[in-house]
Amino acid sequence: MFIVGCGDIGERIARLCAEKNTPVAGLVRSAHSAARLRAAGIDSVQADLSRPDAGENLPTAGATIVYLAPPPAEGETDPLIRNFLAGIDALPERLVLLSTTAVYGDCQGAWIDETHAVNPQTARGRRRWDAEQAARQWSAERGVPLVILRVGGIYGPGRLPMARIEKGLPILREAESPFTNRIHQDDLARVCLAAAERGRPGEAYNVSDGQPSTMSRYFKAVAEACGLPAPPEVSREEAQRVMSAGMLSYLAESRRLDNQKMLAELGVELRYPDLQAGLAHLANKPQT
Repeated sequence: MFIVGCGDIGERIARLCAEKNTPVAGLVRSAHSAARLRAAGIDSVQADLSRPDAGENLPTAGATIVYLAPPPAEGETDPLIRNFLAGIDALPERLVLLSTTAVYGDCQGAWIDETHAVNPQTARGRRRWDAEQAARQWSAERGVPLVILRVGGIYGPGRLPMARIEKGLPILREAESPFTNRIHQDDLARVCLAAAERGRPGEAYNVSDGQPSTMSRYFKAVAEACGLPAPPEVSREEAQRVMSAGMLSYLAESRRLDNQKMLAELGVELRYPDLQAGLAHLANKPQT
C-alpha cells in the first residue's frame, strides 16, 4: 500500500497494514515528516505535490494508493492531485481517494445517500469535487479501479475543538444549528483499508457513524466529556458578527448522511458507532 499524504490517518492505516503483513510506504513533503514515519517503522518517500512531476519515480507499481493529501487551502481546483496522477508512470492496482461530504452542498438537514446530486457551494467543496473529477478521468484513461470516500467530520485524540471551548468562544444557538456528521479517526482508517480491499470500482461511499447531530450539540458534548463549561450560544444574526468566515462556512450547510452503503458493501463494524462511544473513549486522553 502507498499512502499519499501520510499524516495521522495514514499512520493509523499503516499500523493496520502491519497487522496483516502488508508492505506499506507513505509519501510526505518534509524531511521532518519523513523522519516521523521512519520512527514509526513506516517506509517514507518525500515529494512535493505542487511540482508538475510530483508523481514520477514513486513506488506505485502494483500498489493500492490511498490518497489522503488535502487540496490547497485556496482556489476552487486541486492541482496537487492532478500533478500526482499526471506523473505516475508505473500503474497501481487501485486508487482510493479521500473526499468530503461538502461536495453535496447544503441539503437543508435532509437525509442523503450516495445517489444525492453533487452541488458543492463552498470553495473547499469545489476543490474536493475537482479532485474527484480528476481521479475519475485518470481512472477511466488508465484503467485503474477507483473508490471514493466522502468523509464527514473527523474526530479523535488531537481532533477535538478544545481551543475554542477553553477560550469560551460562542456557538450557534442549537435551534438554529445545522446538522453535522462525523467519524472517529480509528474507524476512518479501517474504512480506508476496507475500501482498498472490498470497495466496488467507480463507487463513492459516505463515511460517517450514521448518527448526526447539530454542530452545537457536538460542541456541548465535547465540553461535557472533558469537564469544561458549555460554550455560550448566540443567534445566527450575532454569529455573523462574531464568528470567523471559516466557521460560518460550516454553519451554512446542513445534511444528515446515510452510511448504509458503507456498512453493507465495505463490511465495516464501527468501533465507535456514535459520538457518546467516541467521547467516552477520549475523555481520559490528553487533547491538543
